[in-house]
Amino acid sequence: MKKLLSTLFLFVLSHCALGQTQKISHLIETYAKEHQFNGSVLIQKNSKIIYHKSFGLAERSFDSPITNDTKYQVCSITKTFTAVLILQLVEQGKIDLKKKILDYLPDYKGQGGPKVTVHQLLNHTSGMKNTDTAKDENFLKYGLGFYHQPHQLKEIVNNFCSNDLVNEPGTKFDYNNGEYMILGRILEVMYQKSFEQILNQQILHPLGMHNSGLLSHYKLIKKLATPYYKDEDLDHLIPNIPMFVENFSAAGAMYSCTLDLIKFNNALFDFKLIKKETLALLLTPGLDNYGYSVWIRGNQKYKRMERYGRISGANSVWFHYLNSDLSIILLSNTNLTDLGDYAIQIGKAIL
Repeated sequence: MKKLLSTLFLFVLSHCALGQTQKISHLIETYAKEHQFNGSVLIQKNSKIIYHKSFGLAERSFDSPITNDTKYQVCSITKTFTAVLILQLVEQGKIDLKKKILDYLPDYKGQGGPKVTVHQLLNHTSGMKNTDTAKDENFLKYGLGFYHQPHQLKEIVNNFCSNDLVNEPGTKFDYNNGEYMILGRILEVMYQKSFEQILNQQILHPLGMHNSGLLSHYKLIKKLATPYYKDEDLDHLIPNIPMFVENFSAAGAMYSCTLDLIKFNNALFDFKLIKKETLALLLTPGLDNYGYSVWIRGNQKYKRMERYGRISGANSVWFHYLNSDLSIILLSNTNLTDLGDYAIQIGKAIL
């Protein structure tokens, strides 16, 4: 009798799990169809990938389909890699979060050099005038500033990230790519290597992230999706405007794929890249609920880390629910879909 009850219990559990899987699949695929999602979805629950599927076209000129190993520009997800690289040096005692930019970049000419700390760079409270001045409604007409000519990271920091202070450091949140470009330059000076070499050495190669790296106008990256953009004045998608994406450097120049990003996710939350107490620093929300490179949102039960990336048509979202061991990665090569809402709907359906 006990054996029969046990078998019946397992049968009911398996059918409940199957029912939830079908429900989640239906939600994801219906949302993709109704919201013109073009990209890849990966969901991991309790250390197991429970959903991985791709939709749409990687290259529209040739009707090339997106697959589960398609690579994408992941834009500002790059910032979390940069934050981890900085925190590794903090653990080694080579960087102090309370020290100033000038302590690590003695030739830095900006007004914030003797005033802005590494901590304030990491959580976007430096008070510096924003590096990026292009507005979404104008960039098709006027472009994206210095991203249209190639520059080395040192040149970018010296010429475009050394602006005057517009707020007292530490008093106001202002999302600023320039702060992470400065952090990237600090890494280069500390290691005496390029940011790309550091990224490969410290994270990508050790984790076996062989389908990830830094974008460059001078590289041919196989299986890289072409990003497409649409604004309210257009009735069709166009390829992203010409730019040197590598200029985003430590702030947003990476490419990756869903399976590589889940490797990074797992290594980060299994404390293989930084210690538990160091990860806690990264996940401590400050102004605008922003920690080091990520937002922390939701109530205690559904508390989650959120990281978004966007460069016109290239879009990405990475959520990790901190108390439920649930990770959601959405990568897209268009701006047609609200990926944040998509990830929240998936999270609600699962939890």
